[in-house]
Amino acid sequence: MWFSIKFLTLLAYTSACNISETKVSGSRAPKSVCSGDLVFEDNFDEFDFDVWQHEITLSGGGNWEFQYYDNNRTNSYTHDGVLFIKPSLTADQFGEAFLSNGRIQIDGGTTAHRCTDSSSWGCERIGTPTNILNPIKSARIRTVESFNFRYGKVEIRAKMPAGDWLWPAIWLLPTKNAYGNWPASGEIDLVESRGNRKLYKDDKNIGVEGTSSTLHFGPFGSLNAYHLASWTRNNPEGYDNDFHRFQLLWTPDTLTFSIDDVVLGNATPGSNGFWDYGEFQNYPNISNPWRYGSKMAPFDQQFYLIINLAVGGANGFMPDDASNPQPKPWSNQSPTAATDFWKAKDSWLPTWNQHKEDGEGAALKVDYVRVWAL
Repeated sequence: MWFSIKFLTLLAYTSACNISETKVSGSRAPKSVCSGDLVFEDNFDEFDFDVWQHEITLSGGGNWEFQYYDNNRTNSYTHDGVLFIKPSLTADQFGEAFLSNGRIQIDGGTTAHRCTDSSSWGCERIGTPTNILNPIKSARIRTVESFNFRYGKVEIRAKMPAGDWLWPAIWLLPTKNAYGNWPASGEIDLVESRGNRKLYKDDKNIGVEGTSSTLHFGPFGSLNAYHLASWTRNNPEGYDNDFHRFQLLWTPDTLTFSIDDVVLGNATPGSNGFWDYGEFQNYPNISNPWRYGSKMAPFDQQFYLIINLAVGGANGFMPDDASNPQPKPWSNQSPTAATDFWKAKDSWLPTWNQHKEDGEGAALKVDYVRVWAL
């Protein structure tokens, strides 16, 4: 009788639960997943430290950005059901002289205060008059310990920040580098923007009026086919003036990006996968890292969510040849980019409106994050 009851219960569950393509893991992942289930949600009624882990590093995100990521309520907090990622000045904490002669050692003695990225002197730096310490403090949070997933529908309602040289991003990285180091294992950029209100390139506003969604993939860093999978959309009202829903539909066949239910772009590889999609077949002496994966490789593995606000950087995301009311104060080739940026603070800092509405106009604001199973 016990066997029959157990069998009938299992049969009823199976018939009620359509098997999902989505795979999840992590401390906040559901034990079982049915098609259509809401498998992750945060409405930011509070800052849940069991869901979001702070990155603590001076490394500059791999792009020599100017911020120092820390776990501090000046830079990351919630109120009224909204997450705020807000920049501040390092000098406000340590004093301006500290930038050019101080030492920051951020690998603390507790688990919660450990440096998370040691690359590019990410755990310890000493400031000099030529190369100052990271002049900005900000936050970067992730779900790498709490929630990872493969395939699903993502919707994040967010409002972009306004202020010169701010670089907000909501994106995903692979939980495990199954195909090798970046970008061989992929990167999914749901939304990126620039905070400048009047930043123009080729007569197009590439600041707050524009957002982009991008896939990064390639056998190694110098061979990245992101330019074949990047889409932009402009909104004359600016993405800093209201909340918008940034969406990703990720299936075993395609990745589709949308904003407010309007498709922005999609990547649908053929039978030879992202190797042919990225036109890497034109490099006959380079091995395909995805040759034993599915056609969606590297986007057939679990990824985790990241929300951050960067500033500046020297990788070209802030173009040298773009026009801004106050010209860009550093060159992407400058060995003293952060110092050049800081010396020109009187030109960009007023655009952050720090003394208006608690400076929250310069904050990346997120209303909710939701992920559904396929």
